[in-house]
Order: sequence, then C-alpha cells, then structure tokens
Amino acid sequence: MDQLPFTQDTVIFGLLCLCLGFVFYTSSIKTGFWGKFYRIVPTVLMCYLLPAILASLGIIDESSSNTYYVASRYLLPAALILMTLSIDLKAIMNLGSKALVMFLTGTVGIVIGGPIAILIVSIFSPETVGGVGTDAVWRGLATIAGSWIGGGANQAAMLEVFEYNQENYGGMVLIDIVVANLWLAVILLGVGKTEKIDRWLKADTSSIEELKLKVSTYTEKIARVTSLKDFIMLLFFAFVGVGIAHLVGHHFAGFLQNNFEVVRNPQKILSSLGSEFLWMVVFATAIGIGLSFTKAKNYEGAGASKIGSIFIYILVATIGMKMDLGKVLDNPGLIAIGLIWITIHAGLLILMAKIIKAPFFFLAVGSQANVGGAASAPIVAAEFHPSLTSVGILLAVFGYVVGTAGAYLCALLMEVASNV
Repeated sequence: MDQLPFTQDTVIFGLLCLCLGFVFYTSSIKTGFWGKFYRIVPTVLMCYLLPAILASLGIIDESSSNTYYVASRYLLPAALILMTLSIDLKAIMNLGSKALVMFLTGTVGIVIGGPIAILIVSIFSPETVGGVGTDAVWRGLATIAGSWIGGGANQAAMLEVFEYNQENYGGMVLIDIVVANLWLAVILLGVGKTEKIDRWLKADTSSIEELKLKVSTYTEKIARVTSLKDFIMLLFFAFVGVGIAHLVGHHFAGFLQNNFEVVRNPQKILSSLGSEFLWMVVFATAIGIGLSFTKAKNYEGAGASKIGSIFIYILVATIGMKMDLGKVLDNPGLIAIGLIWITIHAGLLILMAKIIKAPFFFLAVGSQANVGGAASAPIVAAEFHPSLTSVGILLAVFGYVVGTAGAYLCALLMEVASNV
C-alpha cells in the first residue's frame, strides 16, 4: 500500500469524489444531526473544506496533481456550455422589466461594491487591502466578484485569470461563504414577511401570478425521461464546444498579445486580456448562448444543467484541496470588506425596489441569482412558490452569461482602488 500522502491522480480523484458523495448523501438527510448540521453549514462549504482537510492533514499531496488543471480546462468550460445551453433570452425579457432591472441592479451593486469597500477599509486598515504580485488582495477579491455575479465557474475563471496565490485562497472562500450566507439568511427571513415588505415597497404582485403560470407551463414542456442518446448528445455539445473554445481562445489571445502593447505588457491594467483561459471561458459561454437559439436548448429537460453542476462541484473539490487552512484567518480584516461589499449590494437593491415598486420576489431572486448563483437562486424562488424554481435557475444562468465580464470589470476597479 502507498505511503501517505497519496500522489496518484487516480487515488486523489477517488478521494475527492468520496468527499462529494459524503457531503451530498449526508445533506440529503433532513432529520437528526445532519439535518441540523446542514441548516448551519452550507453544502458548498463542505465541498471545499473536506478536500482542504485531506490536504492539510497530509493525506493527499496536490503539488504534482493534474486534477485541478483537468477540472479547470475541461470541466469548467463544459459546465458553462451546459448551464447556458438552456438560457432563453426571450423568456427572460418576458419576465418583465422589473425582474431584469433588479437582477442587473444586483450585478452593479457587486461591481461597484468591491472597490468602494476597499476604499473604505483602506482608510483605517491599509494593510488589509495591500499585497504585491500574486499576493495582492484585490486579486483574491476578484474571485469573490466572480462567485457573487456568476457562481463557481466564474469564480474559478477569475482565480485563474488574475493568478491569485492559491495558498491564501482559503481566506477568500471563507469571506465568500460566510458573507453570502449571512445575506441569504436575511433574505429567507424576509420571505416569511413578503406581504408586509411588498406593502412597504408598494409593489404590484399580479405579475408574480403570471410568472407562476408561465414557468409551470415551460417546466412541463421540456421535462422528459433521459435516454442514452441524450447523455451522448450532451457530451457532444459540451466537449466539442470545449475544443472549439480552447482553439479559438488560444488564437484570439495570441492575436491580442501580438498586436496590442497594452495587452502584451504585464504592467498594463489590461494585460490580463491576453489570458488564453479568459477567452476560453468567454467563448465557451458564447457557444452555450449560441446553442440556446437552437433545438439543443431542449436538452435542459434531459439534465444539461445538472451535469454542468456535477462538473462545477468537481472543480470546487479540486480547488479545496489547494487551500491551506492554516492561512484562513491570517487576514480577518477581509471580513469587513465582505460585509461592506454585500451591504452596498443590498442597499442598492432595496433602493431600486422602492423606486420601481418591484415585488420582494424580484429583489430576493435577483440578488441570489448574482450572489448565490444556481446553488441558491432556485432555493429562494421555491420558497415563494415551487413552480417558480425555474425562474431562479433562469436568472442564475443569465448570471453565468454576465458573470465573467462583470467580475472582470469589478477586478479592474478594485485594482485601481487598491492603488489610490
């Protein structure tokens, strides 16, 4: 038997899958200890922590492992394609302008909230927002921007594009999980007082009833029993798309580097536009959107987004095993940045809801489609009515579309704010 730590990718991947299986099995138990445990500890946090614990205890050694590379280069773009394949831009427009306005307001809140939070914290704790090179705090915060606009896929994209020191990544994951879930708890508390909040907002809720009817009809229309052909076709869409995204992304990044000094010079603010990884993510998303205008979108009924979610959770586990838990609390001041950041996001949403008299449903789901993504937006939507779950998914998928661009812009603004 091999001595610890395990270094073989086959063994490491097996242990990562063991972690994921354990988390999802225990989280499905709604009674007793596990039921209480997962009401406090988010599932996604456990998917990060268990691999991190294995690495921190010396059970696995990721230093020579290729599992993260495979997950980030193959499974991540495949997930983006499968999760945007079903997006219905027309259906999103049909949700009404208020739904889109609240979603985009949430996005703007994240984009401007990060740099504003950095500026505020730098006044009384400049060391908290400092760092140089790959240790620069703004690079780590860029991963939070990716998570809070698009979700795990965009978070991983920002981690790769801005090359943040992954040994310090645990602290960023902690801020992401803790702050995002505090805000989720506030929203879920608000769901129980929806009528009172809607009265305060002076909102017209008749559109919610129309939404329930539309979504119920759409869900019934695409649902089907998945066949072997369906799974093969999903692999076809996903990995042919991955190949195209890599090919085009490689040549496009090369073109930019060869023709533009602002991209070629690593000291310039737009130098990250030369990242092959960034353009691979962008083109993978574009392929998914393109497929959504064809009959391929009906494969959502065969489980396209579920398979995409599997790929994302594998990626989450590979990122988790690169975390050094000993450094998680090295910079507790970062929690202040996170809290200020989410407060700006929340305040902007409340202000806009009051101005346009949007129902609390649009505020809650619009926010979680950004901050929680596909993991929590459907949960929040279902809290209002089970038939509205797909609305959360629809807006969360839209978050994947704008996530990379929004997080990228936020990161550039945070870099500027860090150097003020």
